[in-house]
Amino acid sequence: MQSGAALRLPVSSNPTGESPMIHNIVRGDTLSEIAMRYHTSVDRLMSLNAQIKDPDLIYAGRTLNIDGRAGSGNTGVQGPEKTGRPSGTGSGNAAAIAKQYIGRDASDLKRSGELPMNPNVPSNVCCANFVTACLQKAGAINWHTDSVAVLRDKLSAEGWKRVDVSQAKPGDVVIMQNSRQSHTVLFAGLDGNGRPQFIGSNNRNADGTQEISWGGASGDWYILSKP
Repeated sequence: MQSGAALRLPVSSNPTGESPMIHNIVRGDTLSEIAMRYHTSVDRLMSLNAQIKDPDLIYAGRTLNIDGRAGSGNTGVQGPEKTGRPSGTGSGNAAAIAKQYIGRDASDLKRSGELPMNPNVPSNVCCANFVTACLQKAGAINWHTDSVAVLRDKLSAEGWKRVDVSQAKPGDVVIMQNSRQSHTVLFAGLDGNGRPQFIGSNNRNADGTQEISWGGASGDWYILSKP
C-alpha cells in the first residue's frame, strides 16, 4: 500500500510555536490505517477533521489534521478512497492489522514484539495466539488467549453474535471448533465476486508450522461479530 509522509507546516501557522502535523492522503490510504500509523483512533481523527462526514470515505489529494493544531488544509481532490473502517474502536480493525503480516512465519512474528503474541506457543498451533493479538491491537478486546475454545467462549460472553457472512464486517472472528478441527482466522471482507476472504495463522510451511496468510477457513466455520 502506498502511504503519504507526514508534512510539517511552518511554525508561523501555529500560535503555540509548535509545528502542527498533517497527513497527505494518497490513493490506498484508509482512515483506520492512518490512525494506526499515528497511534490515534478513527474517532479522534474524525473529531479533528470536521470535513469527514463518512468514516468510510476519504479523498486522495486532501490532508488530515493529526494533532489538532492544524487547520483543515483540504485543497485538491483526486477521487474518493473507501476506508473500510471496521466495527468497534481502537486503532483499526483486526483484519487490517493482520494484513500487514501476510507472509510472515508465526515462529518469527510471535517473538518479534510487533504483536502481543505469546512467544511460548508452539509455532504449529498459533492461530488463536495471532487472532487475539490482532484483536487486542485493534482495541476490540483487552485480554489474550491461545485457545480457540476460550476465544469463542469469551467473545460470546462479551456479546459477540453469530452472523451470516453477508452481515459480517472485516475484523470479525471465524471459528472452527468441533471434534474434527480447532482453528480460527479473521474475516477480511468480500472480494469482487462476493466471496468471503480470510486472514490467519495457517499451517502452510513444509515443516507444519504456521505462516500468516490468506484463507484458512474450511469445514464447519461460522463468524462471530462484535456488537
